[in-house]
Amino acid sequence: MTLATQTVVKTLGDYAYQAIQKHFKKTLKWEKTVKKDEDPEALHQMRVGMRRLRTVVSRFGFVVNLPKAVTDRNIGKIARRLGNLRDLDVLKESVVKNFQPHLPPEELKHLEKAFNAIDKQREQALTDVKATLKHERYKSLKTSLDHWLEEPRYQESAPLSIDLALPDLLLPEVSYFFLHPGWQFGMPLGSNSGVSTSTSLLRSYPKGMTSTHVEESLNSNHEVLHSLRKQAKRLRYQMELFTEFYGETYAEHLIEVKNIQDILGEIHDSDVLEDWLVDVFGEDFTEKLPTFTSLLVDKRHQLWQQWAPIQRRYTQLDTRNQLHLAILNPISKQIEDN
Repeated sequence: MTLATQTVVKTLGDYAYQAIQKHFKKTLKWEKTVKKDEDPEALHQMRVGMRRLRTVVSRFGFVVNLPKAVTDRNIGKIARRLGNLRDLDVLKESVVKNFQPHLPPEELKHLEKAFNAIDKQREQALTDVKATLKHERYKSLKTSLDHWLEEPRYQESAPLSIDLALPDLLLPEVSYFFLHPGWQFGMPLGSNSGVSTSTSLLRSYPKGMTSTHVEESLNSNHEVLHSLRKQAKRLRYQMELFTEFYGETYAEHLIEVKNIQDILGEIHDSDVLEDWLVDVFGEDFTEKLPTFTSLLVDKRHQLWQQWAPIQRRYTQLDTRNQLHLAILNPISKQIEDN
């Protein structure tokens, strides 16, 4: 006799619990190594764990009933301290890998001054991280999450089937992503712009855009682009929670979102690098580091050339509809339709 197997219906509560548990454990896994400052990768992984935990806590707040210490704000404060230290590591790594090998001897001497400055900043940032991991805010967060994972408490929406809720979970994040002002970077605004709203929001980018033009554009828009990058990251984290419910098309969109995050991240890193050079050398750093400056401008130009076609594509109606449709059609619905 063959017993009928019953499919286990996963609920919103199940997924919220699994995600919180996963990212909390990842954070704890790297804590000791971060405190000892033994491995930059440990710092990176702990920071990512905190960021993902923050996304889950904020996006599933209507599903779970978490302790007072477990809030978006508290997790964000801890993650920022980790981020400050990690950013300095990334900054120095970028200079050593991408710029230092190409500099003449006189500029390398100036670079030693910059490295000394970054080492001092890192010492302070490491002290701040260690203090943060000893602070009552962090201890309370850990204790509260431990207790909650042992005896989780939920809100009324927790029993809702995940299959039923998938589009409503993902589409609001997609809306924030598509409606972000960063997509309008460099575009004419308003109804008198001459852009046909029936076909595309896109303006036509001039071919052969000079490095100077790119510099001017990036300098005036780096904050909004960085904000778009953070929204892409939030969308990516949200989409990654539900990959098992979708197929190849969804996976391809997820890869594209990650690519957007990466390119905008590199643009932001170049802004941070320039700000750092100004802090160390003053506004005339270009005179002391002309080769370095030229390499930085070239790098930004290359990033612009990568970003422009992505912006074109994602300000077209077809591209946006494709992502919407992918989210509206999880595998379970495709099976039902067939």
